[in-house]
Amino acid sequence: MAHRIGVLLSGRGSNFEALAESISAGRIPGAEIVLVLSNREGAPGIERAHARDIEARVIPSKGLEREAYDRLVVAALREKGVELVCLAGYMRMISSYFVEQFRGRILNIHPSLLPAFPGLEAQRQALDHGVKFSGCTVHFVDEQLDAGPILLQAVVPVQDGDTPETLAARILVEEHRIYTEAVRIVLEGRFRLQGRRVLLTPSPANPRGRGN
Repeated sequence: MAHRIGVLLSGRGSNFEALAESISAGRIPGAEIVLVLSNREGAPGIERAHARDIEARVIPSKGLEREAYDRLVVAALREKGVELVCLAGYMRMISSYFVEQFRGRILNIHPSLLPAFPGLEAQRQALDHGVKFSGCTVHFVDEQLDAGPILLQAVVPVQDGDTPETLAARILVEEHRIYTEAVRIVLEGRFRLQGRRVLLTPSPANPRGRGN
């Protein structure tokens, strides 16, 4: 039986599409996206899900307190038997209630090398600080903003002429790559937690492991 993935998004759904394409291409074997949820009406990612014949729903968050809203989202995920939740441009902090319901089974992708530059406009933060390297991070989600244990990272050099938009575009290529790899690692159980450190175990097809 396929592992059942739920994706939460607020916008265009680029990382959702990358995951869906990786599943279709066999890069994440034995997996299926069974539900895409958005808190925003008109999110392009919902239409992209419909185009792929994946069930997609909007649960508007306006006017609801965080936990009250998250109870609706968790109920929808439970209804579909979701095992792994992937945040893909989901512009809401999730509540402690949500974290407890899926502890160790919620992933997020963030466009910086955490713990540097959490929150919004990470690429602008990187440029404002004058860093020479930025990148992206896949991490487990906990109760704090962009602070859960780090699963994978990829480094992207910052160029002298970069704008937030050009840097974001290069980082996005790496986001798509490492999110696919991270989901596969989690579904195959090829990791263990040691405090805050996520220790990876090699793939059976690649016993020596490989870097990013």
